[in-house]
Amino acid sequence: VQLVESGGGLVQAGGSLRLSCATSGFTFDDYAIGWFRQAPGKEREFVARINTRGTSTSYAGSVKGRFTISRDNAKNTGYLQMDSLKPEDTAVYYCAATLSIYTSQARDYPYWGQGTQVTVSS
Repeated sequence: VQLVESGGGLVQAGGSLRLSCATSGFTFDDYAIGWFRQAPGKEREFVARINTRGTSTSYAGSVKGRFTISRDNAKNTGYLQMDSLKPEDTAVYYCAATLSIYTSQARDYPYWGQGTQVTVSS
C-alpha cells in the first residue's frame, strides 16, 4: 500500500496550491480519502474528507470555503485544492485512506502518506 503526496511548497498569503495523493496497492474505489495536517508543536488535525464516489465531502471549519477536496477514481488519486491560503495553514499535509465512512478521526485511517510541506508566508 502506498500513498504519495505531492504539490506542497512555499506560497504567499492569498495564494493557492493543489496537493495530489497518488495511491497504489489497494482498491482505491473502496476507500474514503482524508486530508490531515500537522503544524510544528501541534497535534495532527483533520482538514477534509471525501467518500468513495466523490459525492460527499466534509471540511474542518478553518478551511471551509477555501479548500476543496476531490478524487479521480480512474487515476487512483485524491486532490486538495487550497485557495486563499493563510500563514496559519502552514503545516505538513497528509493524505490517508479508510474503509470507514463519515469519519474525521485520524485513528480510523489505517493507510497514510509520508506528507508534503506547505508553507504560507505573510
